[in-house]
Amino acid sequence: MHFVSGFPGQIRWMFKSVAFGCLVCISGLASAQVLQFPQGEFPLTNYKNTSVSIDEILTGGPPRDGIPAIDAPEFVSNDSAKAWLQDQEPVISLVVNGEARAYPLQILMYHEIVNDVIAGVPVAVTFCPLCNASIVFEREVMQGSNKQILDFGTTGRLRKSDLVMYDRQTESWWQQFTGRGIIGEFVDVELVRRLSQIVSFGEYRAAFPGSKILSRETGFSRPYGNNPYRGYDAIDNNPFLFRGDIDPRLPAMERVLSLRSETETQLIPLGQLVDKPLAHLTVDERPIVVFAATVASSALDAEKISESRLVPAAAAYLAMAGDKNLSFKFVDGKIVDEQTGSRWNAFGRSTEGKLADSQLLQLDEGVHFAFAWLAFDPGARIIKLE
Repeated sequence: MHFVSGFPGQIRWMFKSVAFGCLVCISGLASAQVLQFPQGEFPLTNYKNTSVSIDEILTGGPPRDGIPAIDAPEFVSNDSAKAWLQDQEPVISLVVNGEARAYPLQILMYHEIVNDVIAGVPVAVTFCPLCNASIVFEREVMQGSNKQILDFGTTGRLRKSDLVMYDRQTESWWQQFTGRGIIGEFVDVELVRRLSQIVSFGEYRAAFPGSKILSRETGFSRPYGNNPYRGYDAIDNNPFLFRGDIDPRLPAMERVLSLRSETETQLIPLGQLVDKPLAHLTVDERPIVVFAATVASSALDAEKISESRLVPAAAAYLAMAGDKNLSFKFVDGKIVDEQTGSRWNAFGRSTEGKLADSQLLQLDEGVHFAFAWLAFDPGARIIKLE
């Protein structure tokens, strides 16, 4: 692996020796002893309450909030963002109650969490570069009979190479990949997910021309646009600070599109979609279509994200409009349905034809590295497309 040096301290830690000890030690987990942990950093955390094996949690180097979340995000127009964001660069696209926003990975790379409110819904937009995991959660949780809005920050710790977050209200620790509390007051509470996609800025801008983009004016000085994890997503690499065995069924850094059915998670390797802009399959007797007709730059390849190789931007949808089953084909660079000839974009929305303004139901839970999905969901099944 080849990494870039000379970045701020909260990023440089990623490239030091991996000979880190475990974060904490515990004896007799069943006896609920208090963890041997520096109380000064997280004085509110209830270390007696934990749902995971503590020796799985490793320190990555930075302290609490060493990678700072964005708590007061500013936004700019699509046109303003064009001055510093290239069309092929990846963004997290989020639509809530009809309102769309985009969060460039060149910014999330250095902050990992954005605490935001969109269309009146408090959300945490999260990105763990080590797992290529972009996941959006609602920040409102139930605490007894009361609802509470949480604000999230970074602990500076990893489990299975994945970001461990904490909430500032109770200092409970949360696994980013699962959205589940693992230490503290909210153990085993699971945050509600909001569907999102990683797409190119150009594709997002075309679909949502009047929407907003997260601004580089974050209150922090960072080399946005640079990739401090250069070469990390090479297909033959191994994840950083991963404790345990890597599932051998797929290369660790293979990107996979995830589909949760009623009985299992099914994973579609994106390598199968490089030359396949559309794929039809059946899950739980429901017709599913995968759109993979667009691409975006990898955020984890070249030193400059804008110069990185292109990878498929994929999403899975229920192939139905109302009660009508649909099948799709790729014609002259466009996705059209065979039933009406209507045109569809990467977001599962019809833009022209008889079904214009129809929206397909998104079913996937994002595109992440295979090692992470298989570590947190080892029973997942890998799909081989026909």
